[in-house]
Amino acid sequence: MKIGLALAGGGIRGAAHIGVIQALEENGISLYGIGGTSIGSMVAALYAMGCSPEEMLRLFKYFAKDIIGANPKAFVGGKKQERGLHLDGLLSSYPIEAAFQEVAKYKQAKYIKDLPMKIAIPTTELLEEKEYVFTNSEKEEDYYIKDAEIGKAVRASSSFPGIYTTCFYQNHRFIDGGVCNNLPVQEVRNLGCDKVISVRFVRENNSKIRSAYAVAMRSLDIVFDNLMEYSVQNSDIALGVQCGNVNLLGINKIDYCYEQGYKEAIQQMEQIKSILTK
Repeated sequence: MKIGLALAGGGIRGAAHIGVIQALEENGISLYGIGGTSIGSMVAALYAMGCSPEEMLRLFKYFAKDIIGANPKAFVGGKKQERGLHLDGLLSSYPIEAAFQEVAKYKQAKYIKDLPMKIAIPTTELLEEKEYVFTNSEKEEDYYIKDAEIGKAVRASSSFPGIYTTCFYQNHRFIDGGVCNNLPVQEVRNLGCDKVISVRFVRENNSKIRSAYAVAMRSLDIVFDNLMEYSVQNSDIALGVQCGNVNLLGINKIDYCYEQGYKEAIQQMEQIKSILTK
């Protein structure tokens, strides 16, 4: 039985994905393939590189301020400026790429094709208005990219519009994969997985929306929820993690989100095992 895991985007709430993986490992469930969008791509890449849940949680905390709290002025006119970079976001997306290439080097990997585990990382081509997937799949598709560096793939999938600058790669201009595919269940199935577990974030009804930022974040959640409906239905097991009112950039809530993911997976473990053994 080849088991796959599909991880949704959702900002810092993605730490919950690590908790889910911890629960699966503790119960002897090993993965053949993994896929993730945006923050889900970060967890997917770390796990595919061979990081343990403990390592992933430490890395999340270590890199959180560099990736999320970066000052965009620090990347304009300085050493980290890239040719063709445009200020089309509040923060540079470069630190995402740099952080993951640093981990990849430590894990003796560089390119997506070097990863020992099958992986799929969706992104969105802004000008073509279509989805591309960074992957080491054995299948050949015209929207697959297999020769990119790991950090570039994660950056392309995580360049959230308006917050991070777009990611330039070859002749492409990539933005967050969630715009087209926020829960890549089908792409994980395309890796050759027989059963796919999906993990997404469930919104809680809350009338206390008192700022423009809160309105924008809730609006995005609604859009992504609607886009994910097909993927949820296409999952063999769909886990919905509640992270309360944690916002996309709430780096002080990493441990809380991790615990919520772990708790959800443990609560559903009997069902998970039952479905995976059918």
